[in-house]
Amino acid sequence: MTINVTELSSGLRVVSDSMEHVETVSLGAWVEVGTRDEDPEINGISHLLEHMAFKGTERRDAKAIAEEIENVGGHLNAYTSRESTAYYAKIMKDDVALAVDMIADILQHSVMDKTELAREQDVIVQEINQSFDTPDDAVFDYFQETAFPDQALGRPVLGTADLVRSMTPDTLHTYMGKHYSAPRMVFSAAGNLEHQRLIDLVEDAFDSLPAETNASVEPARYVGGDFHQTRELEQAHVLVGLEGMDFHDPDFYAASVLATLLGGGMSSRLFQEIREKRGMAYAIYAYLQCYIDGGLFGVYAGTDKSKVDELVPLIFDQIKDVAVGLTETEIARARAQIKAGILMSLESSSSRSEQLARQMMVFKQPLSIDDTIAKVAAVNEDAIKRVAERLLASTPTLTTLGPK
Repeated sequence: MTINVTELSSGLRVVSDSMEHVETVSLGAWVEVGTRDEDPEINGISHLLEHMAFKGTERRDAKAIAEEIENVGGHLNAYTSRESTAYYAKIMKDDVALAVDMIADILQHSVMDKTELAREQDVIVQEINQSFDTPDDAVFDYFQETAFPDQALGRPVLGTADLVRSMTPDTLHTYMGKHYSAPRMVFSAAGNLEHQRLIDLVEDAFDSLPAETNASVEPARYVGGDFHQTRELEQAHVLVGLEGMDFHDPDFYAASVLATLLGGGMSSRLFQEIREKRGMAYAIYAYLQCYIDGGLFGVYAGTDKSKVDELVPLIFDQIKDVAVGLTETEIARARAQIKAGILMSLESSSSRSEQLARQMMVFKQPLSIDDTIAKVAAVNEDAIKRVAERLLASTPTLTTLGPK
């Protein structure tokens, strides 16, 4: 594994991970802009912009974008999160130049055609409706809004139908010009490639990025509280949360181990107690969601409406039990699960390119695999107990969606 980083004169960072034993390359541009960069009246614009990037440029129409990449057996895709937007491709090693050119083209020369925009607004409204009709998706948006109310971080990535329909080509161009500058962008690649050739291709292709602006985001403010929506469903979807931590927090690794041993697999405490012992839920798991300046520790479960009142206290009981005492066996098992996940991800060029991009955005440099594993291995019982106590000291967030 050979990782190289180069910052171009424009401020765009290029990072690559050479994997000589594979025949493919995964690459893309990750932009440090997402839902939390949006003003209330344009909530959902980051996601709409991600869609519109594929709908035509000055050189390619939407059909040509799809055909050119698929003519060589590759694929092109994108996603939007609350803190970033990614445009990425996976291609054969001989087609790197094409992929770089296409990604640069859609990020710099999209025309935002009015007819295409109207069509894609319809598509996204359907996506919003589909998400609403999928309760185990919708409940997470309600959960996020309850934990971070009245701020961009709590708003849905997709936005609302009315807001999405209100956006114009000028709105999109203005937003792109404000946020898609070179210093806010990381071009990451992993696979069978040469770093210097990648630099040359990226430097040549990304020649029209807008100048950097002084865009800022509202600091994360975890609040917590309750939200309940009644729907005629067979099952109640329940999310319990507590204030987490950001990526730079000294307790980050201990919190990751806690989330794993509490609800990270079939051997976890929640799975064994709630599903195996009591049969109260088909799905139950815990997760840690970190941001640049805050975080959220969550537990999701789907259960019968008659079990909600019993289930929620049991979840808190399990967290409290962790604060009281742990066995070395379960700590070692959680550490091993995290270590295995890290090492297994190295076998995928897609995972490696995404990890490098995230590390460059959050930590401004790639992280050493050995150092990361060592920090996970250093997590002990005292650290996990400390994190559990810290979580329990925060205001809870409780969200349910289902039968009354």
